[in-house]
Amino acid sequence: MREKAIQLLTNLCDSHSISGFEHEVREIFLRELGELEGSIDCDRLGSICYTSSWKGPKVLLTGHMDEVGFRVQSITPDGFLKFVTIGGWWPHTLLSQRVHVRLRCGEKVLGVISSTPPHFLPESQRSSVLPIEAMFIDVGARSRLEVEEDLGIRIGDAIAPAVEFTKLGKQDRFLAKAFDNRVGMAAAIQTMQELENVCLRNQLIVAGTVQEEVGLRGAKTLAKQIRPDVAIVLEGPPADDIPGFGASEQQGKLGGGVQIRLHDPTAMMNPKLAELAIRVARSHSIPYQITVRKSGGTDAGALHLANEGVPCIVLGTPARYIHSHNSVIQLSDYLAMVELSKAIAHALDEETVAELTRFL
Repeated sequence: MREKAIQLLTNLCDSHSISGFEHEVREIFLRELGELEGSIDCDRLGSICYTSSWKGPKVLLTGHMDEVGFRVQSITPDGFLKFVTIGGWWPHTLLSQRVHVRLRCGEKVLGVISSTPPHFLPESQRSSVLPIEAMFIDVGARSRLEVEEDLGIRIGDAIAPAVEFTKLGKQDRFLAKAFDNRVGMAAAIQTMQELENVCLRNQLIVAGTVQEEVGLRGAKTLAKQIRPDVAIVLEGPPADDIPGFGASEQQGKLGGGVQIRLHDPTAMMNPKLAELAIRVARSHSIPYQITVRKSGGTDAGALHLANEGVPCIVLGTPARYIHSHNSVIQLSDYLAMVELSKAIAHALDEETVAELTRFL
């Protein structure tokens, strides 16, 4: 299980799949689950789902395929790329970072995010954070013609961080881009693979949504297409076990186990489903940590409002420094998320699912 997890995370994290350009992650999903007995389909926005052959209430197990990134907004006469952000970026993290521009043919061109160096800035600007508009990407070209004709870059091309999945230190911790949300995608895929020879009392649907980082768009269209009875959202939420947080404030600690989210500004999780998740984690001795978030959101924000309403729970592998070029996870938290996903899937029979929305 551990080696499979590392290989799957490596392939997914190293994929270039910003919002709206989720091709590479979608291909991995298809490759990993395409040989199983169920069926695979996509909605018209590009979200993909594997539907098992089991019968019963529809249980959606989903992560989002996209990562935050950039797009080429314009090309200067002397060959630099101006760009727009896709998803939430903190400008502090961007300067001098390497990126890959993905061409329409699938090839990638290396570049570096740059700006006017501080040596040429007035003193008043040197200590300020540069706005995105003052940054550009240097791909080593000397003219716009060279960018377009020799390198093949065009306006609108997708840009993602150029970072490789790497083991960090002596502990079982790993450094990579896009743990938000390649941990969710990996866990969804691995959960289905490990349940392949089990007959559940529900119809498990494993999915990867598109464009979560720009407004939960794929979750909205996918929910209309498959009409789930309950949803388990798998995420890579921000860890808070770093300087600046007291021990009593930490709800996303590396090594603390799978995170069970009860609340964020976009969704209140179904209380009965949340209690089920906690009870199942305890009964299976799966390490977990509870969180109530004051900011942020997940695909649950769209899913719980879909159709006539969908009970949701969010499970997470805490990741330090998400929405940056380099984030950090502990593998044991990811493995706990897979174990809890499997255990909850086993528990969701017809009566249990019906009880989640029984209010009278």
